[in-house]
Amino acid sequence: MLIGALLLQPALQEPAPSDAPQPVATMKQLMVDVIHPASNALLLLSSRGGPSDDTEWREARRSAMTLAESGNLLILRNRAATWVADARLLTEVGAAAYKAAEARDAKTLAALSPRIDASCTACHKHSRPTVFPPGR
Repeated sequence: MLIGALLLQPALQEPAPSDAPQPVATMKQLMVDVIHPASNALLLLSSRGGPSDDTEWREARRSAMTLAESGNLLILRNRAATWVADARLLTEVGAAAYKAAEARDAKTLAALSPRIDASCTACHKHSRPTVFPPGR
């Protein structure tokens, strides 16, 4: 039993800092090139009455998954409680949108539009005070 515990000990230790993921994109690049296009694609599809063919449903799924996983990327970048809570909103609404897109449920996808917008706005209010001044 002692031997087993000694063999497992390295696996239970925290990874060395050099093993930690190294970001490739800046926060601005992540927002401009990944998150913003994905959220806009979903909102545009919804505003047009929802996806109408296989290509648009694939775009909805891809954009929704991008939002869901982007929330996780944002959490890796900053562990502050408010930041994590805001990023989780993005992950949750992205996951819900993905499920709706998988089910080809245009009504549910459209109903998620305000939550998509709210997840972005919540984070920007906390993290971009020049864009969303307090009280606005």
